[in-house]
Amino acid sequence: MAYVSILSGLVLLVFAGDVLVRGAVSIARRYDVPVLVIGLTIVAFGTSAPELVVGIDAVLVGVPALALGNVVGSNIANILLVLGVPALIAPLACDAPRLTKNLLVMLGASLIFIAMAATGQFAWPQGLGLLALLFAFLYWSFIRAKKSPDVIDPMIELDGLETKPYPVGKSAIMITGGAIGLAIGADLLVEGAVFVAREWGVSEEVIGLTLIAIGTSLPELVTSVVAAVRRHCDVAVGNVIGSNLFNLLGIIGVSSLFGTIPVSDSIMSVDLWVMLLATLIILPFCLKGANIGRRAGAGLLISYVAYLIYLLSTAEPALHAIGTV
Repeated sequence: MAYVSILSGLVLLVFAGDVLVRGAVSIARRYDVPVLVIGLTIVAFGTSAPELVVGIDAVLVGVPALALGNVVGSNIANILLVLGVPALIAPLACDAPRLTKNLLVMLGASLIFIAMAATGQFAWPQGLGLLALLFAFLYWSFIRAKKSPDVIDPMIELDGLETKPYPVGKSAIMITGGAIGLAIGADLLVEGAVFVAREWGVSEEVIGLTLIAIGTSLPELVTSVVAAVRRHCDVAVGNVIGSNLFNLLGIIGVSSLFGTIPVSDSIMSVDLWVMLLATLIILPFCLKGANIGRRAGAGLLISYVAYLIYLLSTAEPALHAIGTV
């Protein structure tokens, strides 16, 4: 039943998050909020809503390691898996305007995140600092977009913003239903993840780095694969950068306001550096405006499989210990 709970939670999170975003966007358009503002705020935050409620729920139920593991694991999966698979289908373009600047911002955010993690925890002061950086980045993005309105930022998701908005009543129901669905989905996911962790004899952190991270990255993976099949790969890298940036600054920033998130020795000594290395891997492609082709995509996937094997091998003693009880 734990696996059913995890699967049900993931499905509900994805569906409820999409409904919530559509309802909120519709309300904003009804009140003539500029499309640029909607893309930078409602859509940007809304698409990270599933990961956010999972992080908050994990902290509230006493498994904060799951929240940190999910964010770090998702950022690793977003680059090595979400970019690796579609690159095997079609080359991923890295020449979009402002893409390199956004990647450098994400790299800087990763370094700041690691420096904060070195303190041993993410508490409310670190959370406020991360959120301040996020809002500063959004403000900077808004200013530069207003100066060059003809240049579309690759991080701003504008799909669906040109459709006719729903009636206000329907939009309100969508927002309410989406919020309720997110809460229920997060609870199901966290509850199932904790049970699986104890059943396997591994930490909630490892489950967050693997099972939950892959699960919450599946929507981005499906979107990237569909885009690759249709040969519309120009936004894939930008979307991953945006997702990773919001994961670091937004999800941990907000989650740490609800309780302290400890940083384990394994996260500090291995996983955070794997996350940073994954970011550095795609930096040369963006600096040169080159494509991530099949060979590079295969390298990303092989790296991700190697990382998963490492995680499972380090968790192996705990599995044996369970068998001897």
